[in-house]
Amino acid sequence: MELATCDESVKKKQLAQRIFDAAREEGIYPSSIHEFYMARGRSEFGGFTVPAINLRSMTYDLARSIFRVAKRHGSGAFIFEIARSEIGYTNQPPVEYSGMVLAAAIRESYSGPVFIQGDHFQVNATKFKENPDKEIEALQTPIADAVSSGFYNIDIDSSTLVDLSEPDLKKQQLLNYDVCARLTQFIRRIEPRGITISVGGEIGEIGHQNSTPEDLHAFMAGLRGKLPKELVGISKISVQTGTTHGGVVMPDGSIAQINLDFKTLKTLSEIARKEYGLAGAVQHGASTLPPEAFNKFPECETAEVHLATEFQNMIYESKHFPADLKKRIYEWLRVNAANEAKKGETEEQFLYKTRKKALGPFKKEVMSLPQETRDAIAAEIEDRFDFLFRQLGAVNKSNLVSRYLRVQ
Repeated sequence: MELATCDESVKKKQLAQRIFDAAREEGIYPSSIHEFYMARGRSEFGGFTVPAINLRSMTYDLARSIFRVAKRHGSGAFIFEIARSEIGYTNQPPVEYSGMVLAAAIRESYSGPVFIQGDHFQVNATKFKENPDKEIEALQTPIADAVSSGFYNIDIDSSTLVDLSEPDLKKQQLLNYDVCARLTQFIRRIEPRGITISVGGEIGEIGHQNSTPEDLHAFMAGLRGKLPKELVGISKISVQTGTTHGGVVMPDGSIAQINLDFKTLKTLSEIARKEYGLAGAVQHGASTLPPEAFNKFPECETAEVHLATEFQNMIYESKHFPADLKKRIYEWLRVNAANEAKKGETEEQFLYKTRKKALGPFKKEVMSLPQETRDAIAAEIEDRFDFLFRQLGAVNKSNLVSRYLRVQ
């Protein structure tokens, strides 16, 4: 992957600032969803789930599609996000990502708050064990970069530090809530004046053991004990209920059906709201679920659902995506991602698992596709966005958002 030179980084920041200024003139501004979520934590409204969408490629084109869907449905409550790992392998630094999202809002004549989120700012458990302070400092740098780029919503993922070998629940969650508290305090120190950044915590690593009410109580008790009483804490909590990022890939490249524990999701969301004043539980790894699953999230009062891999898949599998480009990408993966191949897996499994890693190296080529090609791919995915917004109940929420959020 080519790294941006210093001059390129400066130019990106200058261009992004011009976009930010133009957006502000049109009444478009990056915003925090914190106050909105706190109102949900007070049970002032409910019955819908906020979609948080990771855009790994064709970010400008797909952001335009999302804004069109949002305008059609008067949505208001929806999030653009990118994970720390995605920033790396898609070669989309925060300032570029937020700039493209706001440029898309301008292009679609959108107005109002735009929620941009840093997803999964994750602690590396191995590096933390070697040097805890160094690993935390290594997280603070990208968090600060994201916040300075208009990411006023940050999800801390220290769930990688949960130690299930400990018999005591509080000890299992100890490092998780301790690091979450330290990073929350850091975020409060650097957040812009007049903005309370929405911070999310996580109690169970996605793809591992399902979360329980006891896990939630242990984490929240520990977190509250670590944070100064006058400091604003987290607004939501991510839980594990049976999903994996990207889904479980079968030998033929298809995605296995999973048994998502909606009962536990509902219970955890209720506890998060009623006992801790949070917006509720957050579900990760949901985009590859079957269509009939999505209307269950509002029924369970899930606060937020994260959607990513399916949109990447739809780009690659679109009939409009050039076959020769896809062939070259796959050839590149066979060479450059060969060390990620697992014994016994099929080529279909290997390519499905690794093709996200090609999005950065081939970013310029995808962005340089003819406009009619990108429009055709985006139109297919826009239909999916429309479906998801309706199934999640994320419609007619603009007035509700305006009620709780002031211009920032």
